[in-house]
Amino acid sequence: MATAAPLMPKATAVWLLDNTALSFDQIADFCKLHPLEIKAIADGDSAQGIKGLDPITTGQLSREQITAAEADHDLKLILTEAKVASSQDVRGGKKGPRYTPVSRRQDRPNAILWLVRNHPELKDSAIMRLVGTTKSTISAIRERTHWNAAALAPMDPVTLGLCTQTDLDFEVNRANKEKPLPIDSGATLLPAAETTARKEAEVAAAAQSQRPGGELDVGAVFAKLKQIGGKAEKEED
Repeated sequence: MATAAPLMPKATAVWLLDNTALSFDQIADFCKLHPLEIKAIADGDSAQGIKGLDPITTGQLSREQITAAEADHDLKLILTEAKVASSQDVRGGKKGPRYTPVSRRQDRPNAILWLVRNHPELKDSAIMRLVGTTKSTISAIRERTHWNAAALAPMDPVTLGLCTQTDLDFEVNRANKEKPLPIDSGATLLPAAETTARKEAEVAAAAQSQRPGGELDVGAVFAKLKQIGGKAEKEED
């Protein structure tokens, strides 16, 4: 059975490469990354600038387990189960404020800019829940008054690891449901059959109202049209 990936896999892989004698395959298996990606990190071709995350301090691995795996490269590392209940479990399923790791906090303005541009329907409260920011920061980015506004680049918060795709889809769907319904102006076009029938009736009335000498009886025409108009109003009622 496949185990879950550790918190911040690349940062964890950086730490394991720098501080242990584990093989690339062992680190790749534990961090759920490809062995070639681990090799690229070791060669400095990938994950440059990422600070290593100690899995022992975070309670994801034990020192004894790492020592045993260093002695036997066929031994796989197993992620330690969390011993402390998450805030969602403690509060009975209610989500608390989202915690953003220190190494990811610098990416939040870019994620906010992406959300503001690609999902303008999201309220500030929804963005705060997704990336764990403040309302003043969101307002500054919306109004381009953020201190680093010129250097910001929109980046998907899911790709940055600030939220999950499920959370983002949930907030977007909820925002769309809360949109006000379009206002009914009340003005509608008449059906083509009705307008055509009226036109044909007017032509027929004019033809019937001609006098024997070819002259048009104006009074008869208006009387006929008035009669047709009255019938149409009754049908509409």
